[in-house]
Amino acid sequence: MLTGKQLILATKPYAKETKWKSWYYTLSTAAILIALFACTAFLPSLFLRIPCSILTGLVIVRMFVIYHDFQHHTILYQSKAANILFSAFGVFILAPASIWKRSHDYHHAHNSKLFTASIGSFPIMTQQKFQESTPAEKRAYLAARHPLTILFGYFSMFMIGMSVKSFTSSPSRHMDSLLALVLHFAMGTLLYIYMGWLSLLLLLIVPFFIACGIGAYLFYAQHNFPGVTFRDKEGWCHDNAAMASSSYMQMNAFWKWVTGNIGYHHIHHLNSRIPFYRLPEAMEAIPELQRAKTTSLSPRAILACLRLKVWNPEINKMIALGEVSADPVSYELRA
Repeated sequence: MLTGKQLILATKPYAKETKWKSWYYTLSTAAILIALFACTAFLPSLFLRIPCSILTGLVIVRMFVIYHDFQHHTILYQSKAANILFSAFGVFILAPASIWKRSHDYHHAHNSKLFTASIGSFPIMTQQKFQESTPAEKRAYLAARHPLTILFGYFSMFMIGMSVKSFTSSPSRHMDSLLALVLHFAMGTLLYIYMGWLSLLLLLIVPFFIACGIGAYLFYAQHNFPGVTFRDKEGWCHDNAAMASSSYMQMNAFWKWVTGNIGYHHIHHLNSRIPFYRLPEAMEAIPELQRAKTTSLSPRAILACLRLKVWNPEINKMIALGEVSADPVSYELRA
């Protein structure tokens, strides 16, 4: 049974892109996205515009995963044309490259480490730390992990968390975050002035709300699921963080396409240089990768992930708020 460095090395043959495939998936997804925006804007019937708006949000998710692969230097590395395209997309989606790459690279380097895993990801408190926190600290922690925070990821995570916070923390390093905010609100203003509130809703708010909400949940559930484990610095290792702390999200073919195979998240964390379109190939070829911890997009699985709040190191599992033995505090943000 392959473990540790041997398992990582077994994935190396799949960490090679096929350049024409990378361009094909990038350009075809971009073309579909542009076509859906055009249909949403110009189709005569509202009953056609609404589904096009929804589909636009779903295709934005796929384009984001491709953007994410580019930022890992997994596909189209050193291509000037790709860099222009994806830099523009990062600004468009309110996840500009300067903050996305830095925070996401940190997340990969510290996935599942207690006390540092929260940077670039959702915060994690141990049961003891939660119990010792002030009521205000508990509310802030629960708010960051609340289902509504995830659902409204458009505002909470992308607009505020990515763009506003990065720019206000270091304006000189994150001018692209300011550009993203300015262009986003300019788009909204122009849509409202020239096309009306309905077009603003269908062309901007609905697609971004769907895309960012799905993206926020995927990012949450890939590292907050029943069976996930966390380690302190001494007990941490890269392959265990990938296999024990990153999920394989079982999906049908439609959702695999929408999410760009990001559900194979354990493999992605084991070797982030494997292109998204080769992740299924790697899993099929390497039996050890088929022993991943799983979740899904079923309502039951989603609820099971969302109820997890606090890490209990004594039983080595995430637990629900009701399982925490804490002093009686009224938690308005109880999910």
